[in-house]
Amino acid sequence: MPMTLLPLVVWYNTHCPVCRTGIDRQRNRLLRAVNAGAIEFRNINLEPDALAHLGIDIEDIRRRLHGMDAQGQLYIGVDCAIEVWRRTPGEAWIARLLDSRMIHWLAQWTYDRFADRLYAWNRRKGHW
Repeated sequence: MPMTLLPLVVWYNTHCPVCRTGIDRQRNRLLRAVNAGAIEFRNINLEPDALAHLGIDIEDIRRRLHGMDAQGQLYIGVDCAIEVWRRTPGEAWIARLLDSRMIHWLAQWTYDRFADRLYAWNRRKGHW
């Protein structure tokens, strides 16, 4: 992991089987970074008011990943995923690709559509 990256905390919905599987995969790939405190994954269901001081409630986080670095920079949705990939060995290229000016808008649009559908599916299935 490059020294210029600040530690990142990522909040996600552990009750969502898709979210849990994705984060578990990333956590396993990032094991050294997680153990070193460079990235931390938190269950929003255990701390529902974690970002309330920013006007972000638990449903916002259940709908989209939210992350914050050590300087308080907030990353939401695809931007949070990009920051996770940026810190994942062998996957920084994904972050560079999706964060490029020509691709970012499409990545954001795609992520948001998927997140909306996943959120609705989780609500129907009672994954809260």
